[in-house]
Amino acid sequence: MLRELSVQNLATIEDVQIELEDGFCVWSGETGAGKSLLLSGLGLVLGGKASAELVRAGKPEARAGAVFEIECPRLRAELEELLGVALEDGSLIVNRRVSAQGRSAAQVNGMPVTIAVLQKLAERLVDVHGQFENRALVDPDRQRDLLDAFGGLEELHLAFTQARDKHAELRRARQALIDSAQARQREKTLLEFERGELAATDPKAGEHEELVQESHILANAEALRTAAVDGHKMLYEADRSAQEILCRVARSLGPLSKDIPELAEAAATLERLADETREVAYTLRDLGQNWDEDPERLEDVETRLALYRKLSNHFHCKPDELAALRAEVEAKLATIERHETDLKEFDKPLAEAWAGVKRTAASLTEGRRKTAKDFGKAIQARLKSLGMERARLTVEVESRDLGDDPTVSPPPEFGADRVEMIFLANPGEVPQPLRKIASGGELSRVTLAAKAVLAAVDRVPTLVFDEIDTGVGGRLGSALGKTLADLAKHHQVVCVTHLPQMASYARKQWVIRKQVERGRTKTTIAPLAETERVAEIAAMLRGDSAVESTRREAREMLREAREAVGV
Repeated sequence: MLRELSVQNLATIEDVQIELEDGFCVWSGETGAGKSLLLSGLGLVLGGKASAELVRAGKPEARAGAVFEIECPRLRAELEELLGVALEDGSLIVNRRVSAQGRSAAQVNGMPVTIAVLQKLAERLVDVHGQFENRALVDPDRQRDLLDAFGGLEELHLAFTQARDKHAELRRARQALIDSAQARQREKTLLEFERGELAATDPKAGEHEELVQESHILANAEALRTAAVDGHKMLYEADRSAQEILCRVARSLGPLSKDIPELAEAAATLERLADETREVAYTLRDLGQNWDEDPERLEDVETRLALYRKLSNHFHCKPDELAALRAEVEAKLATIERHETDLKEFDKPLAEAWAGVKRTAASLTEGRRKTAKDFGKAIQARLKSLGMERARLTVEVESRDLGDDPTVSPPPEFGADRVEMIFLANPGEVPQPLRKIASGGELSRVTLAAKAVLAAVDRVPTLVFDEIDTGVGGRLGSALGKTLADLAKHHQVVCVTHLPQMASYARKQWVIRKQVERGRTKTTIAPLAETERVAEIAAMLRGDSAVESTRREAREMLREAREAVGV
C-alpha cells in the first residue's frame, strides 16, 4: 500500500507530506485548492511526464516521493525481479526530481532507475482513475482486458500469444525469402552466365603459370636448343672442353698434394666440379633434344593464355584466381538453390503453426464467451446499488474467422475477439454499445461497478480515483461511497471528491486548502480529527454558511456510513 506521499516545490505546493492509511481514504477541499497538484506529484512518482512548468517559481527543483509497503509475497517477488535487488524490509521508497530546466531523475531505494522502470513498477503498485479516464471503459480493448481479468484467462491468453509468436516468426522468415526472391533471381541469372563463361574455359589452379612457361619455351625453341647444344659441346665434347681441363688440372695436382693438404683439397674440388660439369653437359644435351619448334602447339598455348587474359579482365582478378572464382560462383548458386528449397520447406511448419494459432485462439474465445455472461451479470448487480436498478448490461464476444491461409498476417496480440459491453440505461430503449450511449455519470457508475466486481482478482494494491463523482448528484453519493468502501476491503482506495455523501464512507479524511503567506500562495493538506471531519462534511454540504443543524446532518451521515460498511 501507499504509506507516505511527499511533495516539495511543485507549483503552489511548498512542502507537503501525507501519511496514508489502508482502507478508504478521501481528499476533499474547495475547487482550485490544489488537489490536482497532489495527484500530479503522485503522477511523478509513478513515472508521469515531467516539465519545468511544474517547478515552483524561484526554486531550483521540484521533488516528489512515496513510500510503499509491500505485503504480498508475489508482488514483492515481481518488484525484486524488476529492480534486480531484494527489498530487505518490504519497503519501496521512490523519489523523483524535476529541475527548473525540465531535467528529471528517479531513484528507488536509493538506486537510480530509468523512467521506464519506474512506470513498470507503477503498473504493479497504483491504478489511477481520473474523471476523464472513465471514458477508457468505452474502449472495447479495455472491456476485453477487464473480461480476461475477471475470468482469469491469463494462461489461455499466454498460450495464444506463444502460438502467435511462433507463427509470426516463421512467417517473417518465409516472407524474407519471398521479398529477396527477385534479387536472388537477378543474382542467379548473373551467376549462371558467369559459371558458363568460366566452365567454357575450365581454368585450373596453376595452369596459367605453366602455360606462360611453355609459351616462352616454344617461342624461343631454336635459340634455346642452340644454346643447349653449344653448351654441351663446350662443357664436354669439344677438344679442351671445360670438363677435360678440370680433370687434367686435378690429375696434375694429385702427386704434389700428399704433404700439402690445401693442394689435396683443391684437387678434390676440381674432380667434383668436373663430375658436375659432365652432368650439366648431359642435361643441356637432353634439353636441346626436347626443344623443337612446334608452331601449332604455340598457337594453342597462346590461344589458351588469351582466354585467361580475357576472363581475368572481365572478372577483375588475376589469371591464377579464376579457378577459385569458379568454385565461389558454384557455391553461391548452390546457396540460392537451397533458399528456393527452404521456401518450400516452410509450408508444413507454417501450416502447423497456423493450426496452433487457430486452436489457441478458439480456446481463448471459448473462455471469454463462458466468462462474458457472468461478468455482465456481476456488473449489472452492482449497478443496482448505484441507483441504476433498471439498467441492463451484457458483455458480447464477437470472434472473426481466421481462415485457412497460413501465410496471412497473424491476428492481434489480444486474439481474434472483439468484446463489447451492451448497455441499456432505461427500459423501453434499444440496447446499444456502451461507447455510444452512456453519459458521464453512467460511465462513472459502470466503471465503479466493474472495479468492484474485479476487486477480488485485481492485484494492484492501491486504487486512486480522481473526482469520479463528476456528473453524479448527491443523491447517489452514498451508493458510490459504499461501493468504494467495499473496494477498500481488498485494496487501499484514495479518492478525491466534492461529494460529502462519498466522503462520509471514508475511513480517514484529509482536507486540502490554499492559503497566502507573505504574499505567496501555497497548498496544504491535513488529516482531520473526528470533530474537524464533521465540520468539513458540513462545509461540503452547505459551504461556509453551515450551521449546527448541518453539523448534526454531517454527524448522522458519518454514523450511517459506518453502520453501512460495518465499522
